[in-house]
Parts: sequence; C-alpha cells; structure tokens
Amino acid sequence: MRRMFNGLHDIDWSSMRHAYGSADEVPTLLLALRSEEADERAQALGEFYGSVHHQGDVYPCTTVSLPFLFELVDDPTAPGRAEIAGLLVSIGDSAVERAESGYPPEVMDYAGALAVLRERSEVFTGLAAEPDPEMRRAAIPGLGLFLDADRAVSVLHERLAAEPEAAERVLVVEAMGTLALRLPSVRDGALAWFAGLAADRAAGPETRLAAAAQRANCAPEQVSADAVPSVVGLLREMSDATALDGATWDSVLESVQKPPVTNAPPQIAAAFEHLDRVNRVHALTTGLLRTFHDALGGRVTQRTTLLAEQLRSPDPGMRTDALRMSLDLMGSWRGDYAALITLVAGQLGGTSHEVAAEAAAVLQNCHAIAGPAREPLAAYVAAQRAAHGPGAWAAERQPRRAYQEAVLALARLGDERAVPSVLAALDGGVDEWRAVQAAVSLPKSASQELVPRLCEYLRRVDLTQQHSHMSTGPALAALAAHGDQTAVPVIVETLTEAVRHERWQIARPALTALGALGPAAESALPLIRSLPETSDAHVPCAAVAALWSIGGDQEEVQPLLLDLLQDRIPFRIMEAADVLGKIGPSAKNALPRLRRLLAHSYDWVSIHCATALWDIGGAPEAPAVLDTLLQAWAKNEYTANNVVATLNRMGHLARPALPQLHAELARPRRSGRFASIENDEALQHLSHTIISRFD
Repeated sequence: MRRMFNGLHDIDWSSMRHAYGSADEVPTLLLALRSEEADERAQALGEFYGSVHHQGDVYPCTTVSLPFLFELVDDPTAPGRAEIAGLLVSIGDSAVERAESGYPPEVMDYAGALAVLRERSEVFTGLAAEPDPEMRRAAIPGLGLFLDADRAVSVLHERLAAEPEAAERVLVVEAMGTLALRLPSVRDGALAWFAGLAADRAAGPETRLAAAAQRANCAPEQVSADAVPSVVGLLREMSDATALDGATWDSVLESVQKPPVTNAPPQIAAAFEHLDRVNRVHALTTGLLRTFHDALGGRVTQRTTLLAEQLRSPDPGMRTDALRMSLDLMGSWRGDYAALITLVAGQLGGTSHEVAAEAAAVLQNCHAIAGPAREPLAAYVAAQRAAHGPGAWAAERQPRRAYQEAVLALARLGDERAVPSVLAALDGGVDEWRAVQAAVSLPKSASQELVPRLCEYLRRVDLTQQHSHMSTGPALAALAAHGDQTAVPVIVETLTEAVRHERWQIARPALTALGALGPAAESALPLIRSLPETSDAHVPCAAVAALWSIGGDQEEVQPLLLDLLQDRIPFRIMEAADVLGKIGPSAKNALPRLRRLLAHSYDWVSIHCATALWDIGGAPEAPAVLDTLLQAWAKNEYTANNVVATLNRMGHLARPALPQLHAELARPRRSGRFASIENDEALQHLSHTIISRFD
C-alpha cells in the first residue's frame, strides 16, 4: 500500500453527503485509487463516479476530494494516473457548466470545485505534454476548461504543433472550442484560427474536420452554404483510410461486448446491453460530426446530405454511428425524411450484422415515418429466414439481433409478413418476450394464431416473481389489442392471481385488457367489483373503468366516479373524467364538479376535465372548454395531442383554435406528448385535418 494521503482522516467526511448518503466511505475509495491492483482501482473509480460524482453532480465531498486526486495525478509512480486526470476533467466540465446553477453550497459545490481546479490549472499543462498518449488525451480537454484566456490560447497552439497523432490534435481543436464558448473575448480569434486550420490541407482531414465543426459550434449563425459540401469532401478524403469489412467489424464488436447481466430478467439484461451499445463511439470523427450536426440544428436538408455521405462510408463504425445520428435528427426536427429512411433501410443489405441491427433498430424507433422501409425490411426478414430457416430468431448472436430487430420493425409497421417470424419465436422459447412486444402491433388477421400462443405464454409466467410484470404487461397489452374473447379466461386467471398476491402492477393492465374486451368479459365482473376499495392508488380507477366497459351500468359506476373526482391525487381525477366522458350526456350529474376542476392548478387535470365536459355537455360548454384547452396548451406544449384530439371532436366550434393550430404546424421542432416522433406525427396530421375543415 502506498503512503497515506496527509490529512485524509482529519476531515469530517461523515458530515458530508453524496448521491447515496453519507460520504464517510470516500477515504476508502481514495485509498483504493492508489492500489497496485487494477481491478481494485477500477471498482473504486466506478464507485466514485457513481456516488461522489453521480451523473455529473459535484458535492462538497467531491470538492474536498480534489486535493487528494491531484496528489495522485502528480505522483509519476502512481498507477492509473490517466483515469484520475479524466475524472478531474469530468468534475471540472460539470462545474463549468453548472457553476451558476443556484444550488446552495451545502448541497452542490460546483463553484468551489471550479475554484480549486482553476487554482491548479497549470497541472493540466504539464499532463497534456507527457509522453503517455493516454494521459495527454485525458488532460487536453482541461486546457480549455481551467486556464485563463491568454495562457490557454498559447498552450493550445503549442500542443497542436507538437501532437503527432490525429486523435490528440482533434482534442486540442475541441479544447479551443470549449475555451471560445467559455470566454467571449477569445471567440473572434478562435473563429479565425478555426477557419485557417479548416482550409490548411497540410493539417490532415481529421484536424480540418474538427476545426470546421468547432467553428460551426461557436458561431452557428455563420455556417455558410458551402460548409456541408466542405465537410463531405473531408469525409471522402478519410474514406480511403483502412476500414474493416463487415464480418471483421462484427467480430471486433463481439470481442468488446461486456459480460451479460446475470440473475436478471431478460428485459433488464437487454436494457443494459442497449445502454452499452448506444454509449459506444466507433469512429474518431463521430464526436466532431455530432458537434457539426448540433450546430446545423433544424437544417434538415443539409443534415440529410451529410448523413447520406456518412452512411456511404466504407467504415462500418462510421455507418453505425451515423445511424444513431439519423435517429437523433428524425426524433428532434420535423421534415420530409423519406430519403433518409430509404438510406437507413439500405444498411440492411450489407455484410455487417451489427450495422443491419442498428439500422433495423432505428426503423423500429421511427416506425411512424418508416413506411419507405417496409419492402426492404420484408426482404431482409425473408432473406434471413431463407438462410437460417424458422430458427432464424434464435440464430447465433449477431445475426440473431439483426433479424429480431428487423422483425420488430416490420411488426411495428403492422405488416403481416412479420407474423410467421413472431409465431416461430413464440413456439421456439428463445427471447419470447421480444416476440410478445411485436405481437401488439400485428394486424388482427393474425389473432387466430397469435392469441392462443399469447395466452399460453401468460399462463407460464410466475406472478410471484419480482419482475413478472415485465412479462405480463406486454402480453396483456397484446391480448387487449387483438380483442379476441377467447383470451378472457386466462386474463381473469391472471387478475385473480395478481389480486391474491397483491401484484398491483399486474392487476392494472389485466383490468385494462378485460375492459378492452367489453361485455365478453362479463364473467370477471364479480372479481372487479371487489377492487374499487383496493389500497393501491391506481387499481380503483382501472377497476371502475373496466366496470363501465364491461357492464355498462351507469348507476353502479357513476357514484364511484364522482367520488374519484373529489380525490386529491391528480391522475385519479383525470382517469375518472375520462370514463365520465365515455359515458357521455347521461353523466350530466358530473358537470358542476367538472366545471370547477377547469381551474385546477395542474394542466393535465384541467385538460382531461375539459374534454369530459365537452363529451357530456356538448356545445353549451364550448367557450369554457376552448379557453381551458388553449391556455393549457400555451402553457405546456406536451399537452398538444390531448388538446388537439378534443378540438377535432368539437368540429366547427373549434374555429377559435385556428391561430394556435397554425402556430403549431409552423414549429420546426418535434412537439406533442414526450415530443416523440409518433406523437408529433399524429399531432401534425390531426392539426391539418382540423384546419382543412375551415378552408
């Protein structure tokens, strides 16, 4: 064990806190960072990031740790110094971004940490000049974060001239961009430097690309018409570099896969694998291109041109990263993406299973606009079934993921050609949970074959297991979507067991599924009638909704709904209002309470109550309903889908909403609930429908 840090145990660590409680274990982590054992250091570093620097947070204990981290990084005999330098830069990056966040210093200490880091800024000058390239890569970003203007500019110019490798030169250029954004006095000089560097053919294409990206990032309003063609030209220069073929690329990715998560449901393991993939960068240029794309913002045509070049790269890594950038663009900005969808679908036919899997995953995520990919997806699924037979779903790792993602994407389009693959998956017993997720979107023409398999899958789930709701929820949703009354017995069995074991996360979707089946689920009514008094916050609402959908007895459900309207929990009021709206004009006893709830402080409550008010009261309620809806929409853009759906039902009485509808369609960014592609596309379509009535 190396010598102790002087004064480490003189600090009252237990008086400070981090993300998960008392900071009294921080000395142990700091000591472990000095260990000769790499595994011990790695574990301590991970724990430090996870608690003392959780998601970029900087606590007082983080600041107090800094002198000891500097002692480590200053000791040339200490192992793992580059990782410590990277930790210091990460803490400083957060501190620069959030120094004026307004948190009291006893909670977060961004300003205090930044003061310590800038006081010792010359340490980074020395680290950035060390022979070890890993240390230089870790330390160079600190030059743009911590040094003062003149010193930083001088050091960065020196480092660019001294760095022999493209990766470090790119970091130097990025650090100058950080400096220019941090200190406005540096901006004009940095822009001129970027412009000269981008035009210097002796600088190398990666360095020139970095300069072009940082110039755009620091002055997006100055991006010229020739900026994208210039970057495309640089990408073509780089495309001559050695690139792995698809098969080799898949082998490389397989070798760097993290060990699978064990002792966890497959859904959780898959989520961790997904995070590992999306956080991995495969090409040196990826960060630069992301920066350039961010600077272009909503210039969809220019960004599509650039992505087209990225997707034509011979480097599978660049294409993989470009696919994710394509999803970022389509998910953030409105536009005509038919050409880009076609380019993404074109990645299905290459030699790399990993690239094909990423392409199919993108198409699945943007299914609402993925129509142009329908035939390429169907062709890819058919080709894989021809190559691997019915067992394609359970093929070896790389082909398996690509095939499964393509089947899911085809299913999300509601294409019946996905049905044989889903049926084979449900019969095969491998990754059944993915096939269940696909089943919810398949056409009802497949119900006769799908529903028995879904019922059998549901019967096999052990409801006493902790995460069983992850399996039952999608299966119940799929059965609800297909609406086949033969599913009633197994859903009732599931609900019965869920109630017996108080598994309310399962009971809720079971009630929703029974409600979707309507009067065919009449046998479940005795059980459902016992649930409105359940202690779970959500189950009573779901039970009352199911009672109405199945039994249709207004005298039974209306008193329960009126009680829920008096509740203090917003979502219970909202769900009660929704059911009252379905009852319609005969629920007029609810009108006085609904009118009062229009003034509720929570936008969503007022919107749901305004919608119910319209559905029950009709035209006489229109002025109050419109006023409530439009005010809530102006205040909270995420309510747009709900508001516009009600406006659509109001017909010509929605005329006063026309200015807001036109303003919505003029927005360049995605909008609507969660600002998702699916919700935004539905919002645009319905807005156009309403406006067309007044033309």
